[in-house]
Amino acid sequence: MSIDIPTPSGDAGTKLENSEAGFVAPARLHESLQAVLVDLVNLHLLGKQAHWNIVGTNFRDLHLNLDELVTVARVGADDVAERMRALHATPDARVAVVAAGTSLPEFAAGEINTTDAIKLVVRAIEATVGTMREVHDGVDEDDPTSADLLHEVIAKLEQQAWFIGAEIREPSPLT
Repeated sequence: MSIDIPTPSGDAGTKLENSEAGFVAPARLHESLQAVLVDLVNLHLLGKQAHWNIVGTNFRDLHLNLDELVTVARVGADDVAERMRALHATPDARVAVVAAGTSLPEFAAGEINTTDAIKLVVRAIEATVGTMREVHDGVDEDDPTSADLLHEVIAKLEQQAWFIGAEIREPSPLT
């Protein structure tokens, strides 16, 4: 199945006026933040898909933790998109754009066992963090303030990966 991405209506940058005449994101910074935005939006959706459809052991704990993950992803996406606007870049999180541009693996449809969901969710978090780490050095070179934003989101997502993944992790054997 081929996805046709709609022609963006926001290709033109914002008109610079008055106090908005500050730093303008170069193309690389815009593209990097857009890649992060797409993955964060998809992680938010994937987290809700898991939240609604998990069944099995530790359902309630995972159900609640997935809401925490969704909040981290949603707030992170909003912060990245608003940073883009502050830099006169136009964020694009339309469904077709997110579907075509995400680096996250596809999530299972229908009910899913909590253990399988944990593995898939942690993999999705790691893919999202991977995108942020991949673009980090260029973002830092172009705009250290945007890199600081990435640092905050990475820390929160890695914490979520630890919280969620610990549900199925086995301790190291005692020596």
